[in-house]
Amino acid sequence: MCVAAYAQNGSIGGTVKTSDQYYATDLTVSLNDSLHAKVSNNGTYLFKNLAPGKYIITTTHVGLQSESDTLFLKAGEALQFDFNLAVDNHTLQEVVVEGFKPIVEPNVSSSLRVETPVLELPQNVQIVNAEVLAKQQVFNLADGLIRNVSGVSRLAHWNDLYVNIHMRGSQIQAFRNGMNIVSSFWSPLSEDMAVVDRVEFVKGPAGFMMSSGDPAGIYNVVTKKPTGIEKGEVTFALGSFSSYRSTLDLDGILSKDRKLLYRLNIAADTKGSFRPFEDNKRLVLAPVLSYQLDDKTKATFEYTYQKAKMSDIGSSYVMSPFGYKTLPRDMTFSSEGLEPLDVNEHSTFLTVEHQFSKNWKLTAQGAYFYYDQIGASSWPQDVYANGQVIRKSDIWDAQSTMTMGQLFINGNVSTGTVQHKILAGLDMGDKKYYADWNTSFVLDSVGGGEFDPLDPNRDYTFDFPYQPFDRSIPIKTRAAEGGGTIASHYTSVYLQDELGFFENALRLTLAARFTNMSQASWGSSPIESKKVTPRVGLSYSIDKRTSVYGLYDQSFLPQNGFLFNGAEVKPITGDITEFGLKRDWFGGRLNTSISAYQILKNNEITSYGPKPDMSVEIGQKKVKGIEFDLRGQILPGFNAIANYAYTDGKITKINEGVEDFYVGQRLDGADKHIANLWLDYTLLKGSLQGLSLRAGVTTYIDRATQFYSNEHPEWNIEDYWRFDAGLGYHHDRFTATLNVQNLLDRYLLLGGSYYTDYFASSEVYSWQADLPRNFRLSFSYRF
Repeated sequence: MCVAAYAQNGSIGGTVKTSDQYYATDLTVSLNDSLHAKVSNNGTYLFKNLAPGKYIITTTHVGLQSESDTLFLKAGEALQFDFNLAVDNHTLQEVVVEGFKPIVEPNVSSSLRVETPVLELPQNVQIVNAEVLAKQQVFNLADGLIRNVSGVSRLAHWNDLYVNIHMRGSQIQAFRNGMNIVSSFWSPLSEDMAVVDRVEFVKGPAGFMMSSGDPAGIYNVVTKKPTGIEKGEVTFALGSFSSYRSTLDLDGILSKDRKLLYRLNIAADTKGSFRPFEDNKRLVLAPVLSYQLDDKTKATFEYTYQKAKMSDIGSSYVMSPFGYKTLPRDMTFSSEGLEPLDVNEHSTFLTVEHQFSKNWKLTAQGAYFYYDQIGASSWPQDVYANGQVIRKSDIWDAQSTMTMGQLFINGNVSTGTVQHKILAGLDMGDKKYYADWNTSFVLDSVGGGEFDPLDPNRDYTFDFPYQPFDRSIPIKTRAAEGGGTIASHYTSVYLQDELGFFENALRLTLAARFTNMSQASWGSSPIESKKVTPRVGLSYSIDKRTSVYGLYDQSFLPQNGFLFNGAEVKPITGDITEFGLKRDWFGGRLNTSISAYQILKNNEITSYGPKPDMSVEIGQKKVKGIEFDLRGQILPGFNAIANYAYTDGKITKINEGVEDFYVGQRLDGADKHIANLWLDYTLLKGSLQGLSLRAGVTTYIDRATQFYSNEHPEWNIEDYWRFDAGLGYHHDRFTATLNVQNLLDRYLLLGGSYYTDYFASSEVYSWQADLPRNFRLSFSYRF
C-alpha cells in the first residue's frame, strides 16, 4: 500500500464500560464483522489505518447486552465511539456457534508484555486457546496440545510428570503468566488444563521475555482470570483405562460495587493405563481474586495447588537388545508394591497494573513457587544379551523453591510522524532445586532370579519385603552430598522501542537486554555470566491483512565446566535470523503464517578426549528450518488447524580435541518433518444443528527427538502416524464431546526412545509405547 493512501486513513477508538460505569474487558470490538480489536485492561480499543466510509461497529460478550451502531468516518478523522453495555447475566455469547469462541487470537496476552497485534509482530507466535483445548479434550499439558503448533514435539520422559517440549532443535523454556518457571532440567510439573486460558508459543529468542535460555523459544501458559461476568461451568469426563475426571469453573463478583471479582477452578481426575500396575491421580485448586482499587489500578492474586500421586514413573520404559517393539505394547518392568511418587506444587502470583494515562501503563508482578516430591523411580540395573533384566527402584525425593519478580512499563508516544511503542523493564529471580536419587533397591537377583520380559506370566514375587527408603536426613543435606543441587540467580534489565513509520505501516523494533546470571548445576561451583543481547526486528504491512517481517535476536545459556587449556568457560550463545509472512483471511477468522529461520549456537562444551574430566568447546551447531501454520474458520461452521515444519540441525564446525562428533553430524533434539491436521465441522442448521464431526492426524517423520545415529539408521525409531476422530454436540448450555485417539490402534513409539551402551552387559534399544486405541467422553454444562 502506498504512503499517500495511509495519509488519508483515519481511526476509530473509544472505551467500553458497563451500565454501572466499570470498565469492561475480555471482549472484542468488531467493524463490519471483518476487523477485530481486543479491549485492553483499561477498557479501551482502537482501529487504525481505516479508509473513509461507512462502518458498523459491534461488541458482544457473555452477560452483557450486545450493542451495535453505524459510524461514518471522514478522511484523516480520529473518531471516538464509547460503548455503554447493560449487564444481563442470562445473555449467551453471540458467535458463529452459540457458546463457542473463535480459535484465532489476534493479540497476545498482557503477560507477554508487548502490545503489538500478532499480525504485526516481527516474530512467529502461535496461540492455542481454551476453545481448542476443550474440543480436543486436552486435560493435561502433556496430553497432545503440541499438535496445534508447527514443529513442536515432546521428549516423553517419566510419564506425564514433566512435559519437556522441543522446538527448533532444542528443549524450550516453560513460562507461566510471563515468568520462567524452570528450576531443573526436566521443567515444571505439567499443568492441568482446567486452569489454563491459553498457551502461547513464541518461536525463537524473545528479548522482551528473556535472554538466558535456548534460542529455540518459549511457551507461556496463561491462567484463567476473573472476567466480571457471573457464570460457571461444570464438566464430567470418562474414558479408557478407568479414567474419570470432574472440573468446576466459577467466575463472578464478590462486592456490590463490582470491584472485587473472583475465579475458582477445581479439577480432580484419576486414570489407569494399558500397562499393569500403573495409575495416576491429580487434584487442582486454583482460586483467583482481582480488585479494582480505582479507575487506573487493579490488583490480581492467584494461588494454584496441584497434587499428583502416580505409580512408578519409570514404568513406561522398556528395554531390549533385540530391537524396538520386540516386546508387547503393554509390557512393563514395574511391579506391584513399589513406592509411588507424591508431588505437591504451590504457586502464587500477585500482579498490580496501573494505567497512568491512555498511553502509559505500569505492571508489577511477583511470584513464589514451592515444589515438594517424595517417591521413587525405576530403571534397570542391567540388561543382559538374552533380554533378561535386573531391575531396581531408586529414591527420588526433590524440593524446589522459586522467587521471581518483574516490573515493566508500556508506553505509546509520537515524535513527529513516527509512532513509538516503548517497553522497558526489570526481571529478577532466585531458584533452588534439591534432589536425592542416590539410594537404590534391587528387585531381582543374579543367577536365576532375573526378570524375563519374554516370560511375563512368571511369578516375580520378591524374595524379601520391599523396604521404604531412609529419609531421616533432610533433603537438602542428601542432595548436597549426592550432587543433586541446581541453583540460579539472575537480574535483567531491558529496553525496546517499536518505531512506526508511514501511519504504522512499517515497524522497526530496536531492543537490548542486559542479564547478570549466576548458575550452579549438579553441585558445581556457581558460574557468573553477564551479557548484553540485542534484538532487531522489521515488520511491514503490505495491506491491512498481510505483513512480512525479518528478525535478528540473541540468547545465551550459562554452562559449567573446566576447559583443558585453562580458558574461561563462556556461556552458550545463540544467534537467530528469521523471515516470515503472515496473513489474516475472511475478516480475521482464519490466519496463516510461514517462516524460515537459522540458529547458530557457539561455545557449547563437551568432554575433552585426552582428559575426560576436562572440557573442550565443540565448535558450532546450526539449525535451520521452515514452518507453516493455518488456524481458523474456512467456512461457517468449519474450523481447521494445519501445520508443517521442516527442521535440519547439524554440526558445522569441530574444534581440535573433540571426539565423538564430526562435521555434518545431525543433532539430537528435532524430528525432521512434523505435520498435523485437525478438522472440525459443525452443522449450523436443520434437525442435527449443533452436531460436530472431527478428525485429525499427527505425524513425525525422520525422528530425532532425543537420539539420532547417522551411521546406524536401525538405531533410530520409526516414523509416527496417528489418526484421531471425534463427535461433538452443543445445544444451549449443554455440550457433549467424544474423541477416539489412535483410531487404527497402531503400536506407536513416543519421542524419547534411543539406543544406548549404558548397561555393562549389552547394548539395548529403549522405548516407550504410546496409547493404543482409546476414547474420552465428556459432558459439560454452562450456567
